[in-house]
Amino acid sequence: MSNPPANSLTSLVFLGTATSHGVPMLGCACSVCQSSNPKDRRLRSSVYIRRGDTRIVIDCGPDFRQQLLRLGVWNLDAVLLTHEHNDHVAGMDDLRSIQQRQQRDFPIYLSEQTETSIRQRFAYAFDHRHRGVPHFELRRIAPGDHFSVKDLDMEVLAVDHGFVDILGFRIGDLVYITDAKRLPAETLRRIHSCSVLVINALRIKAHKTHLHLEEALDIIEQLNPSQAYLTHMSHEIGLHDELQKQLPDQVFLSYDGLRLKF
Repeated sequence: MSNPPANSLTSLVFLGTATSHGVPMLGCACSVCQSSNPKDRRLRSSVYIRRGDTRIVIDCGPDFRQQLLRLGVWNLDAVLLTHEHNDHVAGMDDLRSIQQRQQRDFPIYLSEQTETSIRQRFAYAFDHRHRGVPHFELRRIAPGDHFSVKDLDMEVLAVDHGFVDILGFRIGDLVYITDAKRLPAETLRRIHSCSVLVINALRIKAHKTHLHLEEALDIIEQLNPSQAYLTHMSHEIGLHDELQKQLPDQVFLSYDGLRLKF
């Protein structure tokens, strides 16, 4: 069988793979935070996805500007938000230069709950009396919805973040889920046939609102994807190289800058 043409492939780059504190965490002297291994240095969780000339990002936290500069990306077609917590939305103001260069309101796909928060926290962006502010076009989505951004077709998934319902996304054979504590039965059914699963694993010990390593591995075993990548990790997950040796063959720790094609 011949290889598919390059422009038919979808690529994903992990812009950041940390939880809200980032790694290293300020003031911490643990072995992970003091590690010299670049794979142990994590910005807040976000991914860049490209297919052809379509470019999107899922979540834009406080490291967003640094992440795009590091990747060398100047243009985006849309941002998808999983939820309104600070480590997933605090970088939205950095969309200003992109939006102003494109000379159109920038599309943001988000839930009703996240929209309410964004309109409060970035109120100035919706008051066009101000100059030099980002202009957002908020497009509301909900679990079960299907929508497209140019060449990318997406399905919205329900995710339980402990005390709040948030969104995951399926893009072809890729499923991206972060900040989950549980996955509803309908979501498990919808993603069972995925080839590439990205899912959060906060740390080794249990947590009230995030999957810990054992819970994430249980879900991966249940879904049996060809490849699974762990993300949204704290320094308590341990050293990258040591933990990777303990994982099943098809499970990988993501790291900032890791690139996938599918």
